[in-house]
Amino acid sequence: MHGPALVNWLLALLAAGAGTSCLTRLRHSPCAPGGAHRPLARESDAAEALMGLGMAAMAVTGATVPAAVWAGLFGLPAAAFLLAAVHAPAGRAHRLHHAVGALAMTYMALAMTGTSGHGHHQAAALGLPVLTGALLLYFGGYTLWTGSRLLRTPAGALAVGTAGLPQACRLTMGIGMFAMLLTM
Repeated sequence: MHGPALVNWLLALLAAGAGTSCLTRLRHSPCAPGGAHRPLARESDAAEALMGLGMAAMAVTGATVPAAVWAGLFGLPAAAFLLAAVHAPAGRAHRLHHAVGALAMTYMALAMTGTSGHGHHQAAALGLPVLTGALLLYFGGYTLWTGSRLLRTPAGALAVGTAGLPQACRLTMGIGMFAMLLTM
């Protein structure tokens, strides 16, 4: 990314922690009653692990990784989530959110690698300002919505225990995506 090195490393640590937490949840996800795995929860954990670890890698490596690698890493899951959202009504909103996230990561990677050869004459704003602004609005709103859901519990206490961990990971990754878009 194109921010200060300290901010990039802090963002990488934050995203890697969230991605690792999602990967751990995926590995140890409980079975639903009757022995069937909860496919939507596992799908969500896998997508969030990919996004968290991918955000960490992108924050550290930036434009040194070829655009084709980033496009494959995030573009293919984005297409899969879009197709799944069209064909399966259960979990449609969540799949669309994951598709938007993966497409945003692809967009940022292509914008970064598209200007990496310009040296010190690099543009201050990468990508399309309108698209970047729309993504900032989306992830800013998503972060506020997720944060409000994390704070809302029946007992009035913070839900940061086991039940609140997926929400906390989603909040962390929404903040991370917002920060990455701001550095464009």
